[in-house]
Amino acid sequence: MRNKFNAIKQIYKGLKFDSKKELNRYLELEKLYKLGIIKDLELHPKYDLMVNGVKIGRYTADFKYIHNNETVVEDVKSKITKTRDYILRKKILATYNPPVLIKEII
Repeated sequence: MRNKFNAIKQIYKGLKFDSKKELNRYLELEKLYKLGIIKDLELHPKYDLMVNGVKIGRYTADFKYIHNNETVVEDVKSKITKTRDYILRKKILATYNPPVLIKEII
């Protein structure tokens, strides 16, 4: 099945991914997790979008994990998936204390 960006959804070990690119990134992270380089690997973590104390929506990242005692939030992106909506959500999360910074995997 294809999504709105024409990517083909993937299933691996019962886990759902929006594209082959996202699945391939997960496979890389899974190896790093098994080697102990990263820990607490999480698929599709959710964040409430808050502005002035009011919930205005939600953002779902692709991955979250701990590397060198720092939390890393990743989103697999292409030019077409870097939408205005995504950019706005990313900016809102960057205003949090502590900020939620998204690492884009292009």
